[in-house]
Amino acid sequence: MWPLYAAGFTTAFGAHGIAANLGQGEEDLATSLLYLGLLLALYDGAEVVLKPVFGTLADRVGARPVLLGGLVAFAAASALFVVVRDPDWLWAARLGQGAAASAFSPAASALVARLNPAAKHGRAFGSYGFHKSIGYTAGPLLGGALIWLGGLTLLFAVLAALAATVAVWAALAVPAVPPLPKERQTVLGLVRRLTDGAFLRPVAALAAATAALSAGVGFLPLSGAAAGLTPLATGAAVSVLAACAAFTQPWAGRRLDGGRLTTRSGLIAGLLVTAAGLGAATLPGAVGVLAGAALIGAGTGVITPLGFAALAAATPRERLGQTMGTAELGRELGDAGGPLLVAAIAATATLTWGYATLALLTALLPLTLRTRPTPAPTQVA
Repeated sequence: MWPLYAAGFTTAFGAHGIAANLGQGEEDLATSLLYLGLLLALYDGAEVVLKPVFGTLADRVGARPVLLGGLVAFAAASALFVVVRDPDWLWAARLGQGAAASAFSPAASALVARLNPAAKHGRAFGSYGFHKSIGYTAGPLLGGALIWLGGLTLLFAVLAALAATVAVWAALAVPAVPPLPKERQTVLGLVRRLTDGAFLRPVAALAAATAALSAGVGFLPLSGAAAGLTPLATGAAVSVLAACAAFTQPWAGRRLDGGRLTTRSGLIAGLLVTAAGLGAATLPGAVGVLAGAALIGAGTGVITPLGFAALAAATPRERLGQTMGTAELGRELGDAGGPLLVAAIAATATLTWGYATLALLTALLPLTLRTRPTPAPTQVA
């Protein structure tokens, strides 16, 4: 399992370590906001398009080859920029990283489900999410330190070495998990499965959690600055959010596996806590910022492992890669949609109204989870 946790850390560190520091790495990027925005969008854009594709491929040829191929491709894309050392090639390196992450991220999620019995899915996905959250948290800080020491070249070199190391580790430690036999799937059958409540409810919860998390990371510092807080204090608030999200995930997973929490009740509780955090962010001053950060982090930390465990339980094992890849697409849409919604409302009203609107939508989502979940299909041994 540890190489899979390392793969989750790699994709998160690669996403935020570069994105948070591109403007500091090259002066031309800091002055060309349009080009900077395009570079930031390339990574996520590649993931939105390709994750379902590579997830389906993992079901067809096996998740391990897709995991290893994605990690090797990530190392190669990162090494490309190290070799050419030309800012004009940043777009190619960033696009390659995003495409590679689209391969090994859903493959790693599928392997987490395949290598653990259903009774341990909560703990497994909780640990996987914890290490991924550590990557998101450490990325901006470590990325900034590496750029300060050696510019973007050093950051890309470290990412290349990290991905290559994890690829070798996974090749040595992760067992071969051959694809399972499956019936031919028609387009209509795929549409029915992906529009079934057993799939849509967890994905909607995961998308809402990611939307709240992204909005919190993006806008809580603005709320803190408006309240007169120092950059150090607002940075600490974002760290509180990330820490709560990271450490809550293993806790929620253990409670799920121990039978003290169900996926449905846990997702509802997580959504309500997240909504409470967004509501707390509307309060003035440091109290609103810190309470919002802590509650948003805790709520999303409950939702993430339970959502993936619910997807794994409701999916035939031979279709896990496709399900995980498509679920990641839902998370990416939430990642982009949450900040966009808050920003659009803040532009016409105030940031407080943006938080309140997202809080209301998140609080209403549990109504869709009250429907009795679809029983899990018979698993193929």
